Amino acid sequence: MQMYPAKRVEIVIEKPLEGRLTKALDEAGVKGYTVVPVRGGSGRSGPWTREGQVGRTGMVMVVCLIKPERLDPLLEAAFAVVERHIGVASVSDTYVLRAELF
Repeated sequence: MQMYPAKRVEIVIEKPLEGRLTKALDEAGVKGYTVVPVRGGSGRSGPWTREGQVGRTGMVMVVCLIKPERLDPLLEAAFAVVERHIGVASVSDTYVLRAELF
């Protein structure tokens, strides 16, 4: 089966910024993404939950699978939204089955 290289980008951000982030990704030409609620975790300040330190709105994770050449525009758009807020972004190498979707 033919596999194609891609990038997986995961951005964890405060829920109130979800709309701004997804709009920025749309404007950067990202064809698709998945938004997943985040229940809690642990970071620089220790453990947290959506009911605790982060507040009632919580956090979300936006996951994107893209062609490698689209990575820089995606990161620039995302960073413009998240740079002054709670959150983290990561990028990893992956492979996809249908490259035309990304």
